[in-house]
Amino acid sequence: MKSILLVEDDKSLNQGIALKLKKEGYRVSSAFSLGEAEELFDSAAWDLIICDVGLPDGSGLDFCRTVRQVSDVFILFLTALDSEIDMVTAYDLGADDYMTKPFSLMVLVSKVHAFMRRAKEAPAVRILSGDILFSLREMKAFRQRQEGGPEPIPLSKKELQLLLCLMENACQILTREQILEQVWGMEGQFVDDNTVPVNISRLKGKIGGSYIQNVRGIGYIWTEESFRE
Repeated sequence: MKSILLVEDDKSLNQGIALKLKKEGYRVSSAFSLGEAEELFDSAAWDLIICDVGLPDGSGLDFCRTVRQVSDVFILFLTALDSEIDMVTAYDLGADDYMTKPFSLMVLVSKVHAFMRRAKEAPAVRILSGDILFSLREMKAFRQRQEGGPEPIPLSKKELQLLLCLMENACQILTREQILEQVWGMEGQFVDDNTVPVNISRLKGKIGGSYIQNVRGIGYIWTEESFRE
């Protein structure tokens, strides 16, 4: 089931939109403030965000800016603002569409259907596992925080490739040879025997937690389930 994050502080409008979209077969989670939106965004994978610009504790434009640092999820703005500068700002920040209140609920539903058709065809752009987020488009890793936006994890190019290899094979034991083949390729024939354990140790130190475990005499495993979106 496709999931939608609805950010709208007007409770009656929020409930009305959510009810209609649920009847259309979508899973909808509602936020009524910027803080709630940030918390919900970090808690799950979303196919579409419908967001008001004017929120009681901030701007939906700021939320869009934060989201675009780590995700290409579709963003549709709903707002009472209709000035050209607001529309331009929204698009410049990465919004996919913009509807001015009052609007037709049927037109909104039609737009949602169109976004979902596009989402079905779009390739995955990030991998989520625990509080670790890997952006495939940017080739960057982030740690998701309960407060504030995602925090970049400073990793070298090889460390990023190693992390991606482990996350893409989550909950599966990878041997040293498999890691060498996937991360180092032809170079793996000429690297030192300690290359994999040294790089694994460095990555574990930067990632933290117990995501990466040594399997004695066999290899390594990423212990948390990963989700592509």
